[in-house]
Amino acid sequence: MTSGKKARQQRRTPPPPVRSTGGPRKASPKVLAVGAGVILLSGIVAAAAIALTRGSSSPSSTSTTKLLGSPKAPVRLIEYIDLQCPVCREFETTVMPSIVPRYVRTGKVQVIARPIAFIGPDSVTGRLAALAAAKQNHFFDFSQLLYANQGTENTGWLNDSIISAAYNSIPGLDRQAAEQARASSEVSSEANTFDSQATADKVQGTPTVLVGKHGGPLTFVGPGSPSVATLEAALNKSLAQ
Repeated sequence: MTSGKKARQQRRTPPPPVRSTGGPRKASPKVLAVGAGVILLSGIVAAAAIALTRGSSSPSSTSTTKLLGSPKAPVRLIEYIDLQCPVCREFETTVMPSIVPRYVRTGKVQVIARPIAFIGPDSVTGRLAALAAAKQNHFFDFSQLLYANQGTENTGWLNDSIISAAYNSIPGLDRQAAEQARASSEVSSEANTFDSQATADKVQGTPTVLVGKHGGPLTFVGPGSPSVATLEAALNKSLAQ
C-alpha cells in the first residue's frame, strides 16, 4: 500500500478491469462533541444501515457487519474505500443514496465494503475503528459519521477523540467494547485480509468499485467515483447476464 503524496497522485489513476474470486438514505443530523469543540454533521449525509432498516419492511434489505443487502442478491458491488478519502465521501454521499433504494432494498444487489488504509496514518486509525464498530453491526453508521466530519488528509483529524465521539453518537453501540476491539488481533487480521484482497484485485486508488455476479468475475467501474448513470449501467448489465 502507498501513502502520502504518491497515494494522492495514484488515487486519480484507475485500475484496469479485473477478475476476482473473491426510499433513499435519509438525512440524520447529529452532533459530535469532541473536546471543547462541536462538529455538526452535514444534513446530506446519512448512515446507510439506519436508512435500510428504517422505513423498510423488506427482509431482503439487511445490514450485516460490512455488508448491505440480501446475501441472495444475484449481483455484488464491492467497494474499496478509505475513510479519509474525499472522493470516497463524494461516492457515498452523492451516488450510493440513489443506488441503495433501487438495487439493494429490492434484493438485486449486495454491497460489500472493504476498507483499506490507502492514504496514510489517519486511514489506518479510521479503518481499525470502523472494523471495531462492524463487530456490533455499525460499520456503515460509523463510516458515514466520519465522512460527514472528514478533515484534511493526514492532519491528525481522525484521532481518538473523534472516534470516541462517533461511537457515543451511535444508538446501541457499546463504546467500551468497540475501543477494546480496535486493538484486537481479530480486527488487525481482518484489516490484513482486505489488504490482500485489494492486492489481488489490483486496486490502485480509492474508491475502487467492482461489479459482477456472485461467484463470477468482477468488472471495474470508474474511474474514481462513478456517476449514478455509469454505476446503474454496470449493475443492469450484470443483472441481465
